[in-house]
Amino acid sequence: ISERLLGRKISAGEVSRVSKQLVDAVEQWRTRDLSEEKVKYLFIDRINFKMRVTGSVEKVSVLVVIGVREDGRRLVLCVQAGAKESASTWRELFKDLKGRGLRSELVMLGVMGGLPALEEVFREEFENAEVQRCTVRVTKNVLAKVPKKLKQDVASDLRSIFYAPSLEKAKELFQAFRGRWEREIPSAVKCLANSIDSCLTFFKYPPEKWISLRTTNIIEPLNKEFKRRTNVMEIVAGEKACYNFLASSEFTQNT
Repeated sequence: ISERLLGRKISAGEVSRVSKQLVDAVEQWRTRDLSEEKVKYLFIDRINFKMRVTGSVEKVSVLVVIGVREDGRRLVLCVQAGAKESASTWRELFKDLKGRGLRSELVMLGVMGGLPALEEVFREEFENAEVQRCTVRVTKNVLAKVPKKLKQDVASDLRSIFYAPSLEKAKELFQAFRGRWEREIPSAVKCLANSIDSCLTFFKYPPEKWISLRTTNIIEPLNKEFKRRTNVMEIVAGEKACYNFLASSEFTQNT
């Protein structure tokens, strides 16, 4: 096939050498120096893949961190397989970023889904930073505890809180939400109450930043590109193969 397409045969040895060069290049990119990057915001999420691990197929989480510099440019800082619920996994990930030169004192905010282990470790590793819990994730968690006939009204109230014109108004609307729904759906109200402070952190930043700081949606185009590239395969053939696909995506190269 190679002779017909390229005019010459490609040997197995040549394929092997090129493959190794690709793996080495991807690893260099994944572990590159970050000391010159003045990152202000971190967006943290995960993607799940079916991956072949020691002869069996496992569901593996790939942890993704996107940084936003002071000038607004986005950077994919980390693509790393790991256990999403493990505090030790998150700690090692953050220590690795700092070991590569990421200046933790410049990081002001971490935007994330709401895993308790992640938030706790993030606060410990980035002492100057606050946490913004993704309002989309919180909305989904609250609505999961709401009867179908009430979902539309509850969703509308949640949107009013998260898109309020000020922090004071958002707090006022939360109290109104509690007063309206606590008797009928107390578990949903409790779910929101447990997250409300972390959901409203974005109000401390300039209004023009609110739309991007409320959620982890900044990672969604990357997730979609990753899925597009891997959906054609039922199973990803190992961790290195996964990194090769992710690192070569168009979105990754342009961030």
